[in-house]
Amino acid sequence: MRVLILEDNALLGEGLRLILERGGHEVTLRDSVDGLDGVLDGNYAELLIADVRLPPTYRDEGLVAALAARRRYPGLRVLVLSSFVQVEYAAELLADPQGGVGYLLKDRIGEVDDFLSAVGRVMSGETAIDPEVVAALIGRSPAHPLANLTRRESEVLALVGEGLTNREIAERLVITESAVNKHVGAIFVKLGLTAEVRGHRRVRAVLLFLASR
Repeated sequence: MRVLILEDNALLGEGLRLILERGGHEVTLRDSVDGLDGVLDGNYAELLIADVRLPPTYRDEGLVAALAARRRYPGLRVLVLSSFVQVEYAAELLADPQGGVGYLLKDRIGEVDDFLSAVGRVMSGETAIDPEVVAALIGRSPAHPLANLTRRESEVLALVGEGLTNREIAERLVITESAVNKHVGAIFVKLGLTAEVRGHRRVRAVLLFLASR
């Protein structure tokens, strides 16, 4: 896999490069968005990993560049990194129903296996959402759709947001897979996600409250 990393923190960038190269991936590391179109026009990257805040203003250059690249190259997978839970950024990126996108907190990268798992999910066309982003949305006002979920349903939804399968969720929560299936079904009903809803319902269950921010 060919990976392009946009990260101005040299230590983090080199760390990501080392992790991915050890996995057999071909990696290019850049510290700004300058010249990004030229690199992508060369059909280099299959996966773009970008910090949200990059030079020169350190606001949202990385996110803007990632969103633009995604629109220009529909098959490009995008994984965005951030230092904080910034729900508006996550919602904008993850609103694409095609999948193949992710939003992780930088602290999560310290868990190498979790990071590589997220990369794998994004590359397979799934959506990887940092569990802290999901958890930040669980405590909502009574008017919010999530207020109708039970504690267990909220836990299941948080793990759905991480990209876990029903079997993996069952193992994590030490319950049966059948119980997870029932919880997921109840979540779909409470959030109004019928079988006729376009797009992957597991992803849309998470995106529903991301977009409501």
